[in-house]
Amino acid sequence: MQTYMTKIHYTQQGIENLKDTPMRLKTARELYKSMGAEIKSFYLSMGTYDVIIISEAPDDETATKLAMTIISAGPLRAETTRLFTEDEYGILIAELP
Repeated sequence: MQTYMTKIHYTQQGIENLKDTPMRLKTARELYKSMGAEIKSFYLSMGTYDVIIISEAPDDETATKLAMTIISAGPLRAETTRLFTEDEYGILIAELP
């Protein structure tokens, strides 16, 4: 499984419906599970982004489909970044020419 960080910024619609956030998170967890992925952790954040999610997915294609599905819901903007573990980093560095 590969690791991803999704940084979420609520739109005005999202802010107006903040009380719906727990249900949205539950729905997102179910969506991830249905696609063979998992939300590992959820953080409410202060600053530029409102929420940070750490997740795992089997591949970049699945992570991209998940991101597109979530942002198409409308009340948020999201940016997903592939993360590499320390072990993966070590392999990448060892394979440099």
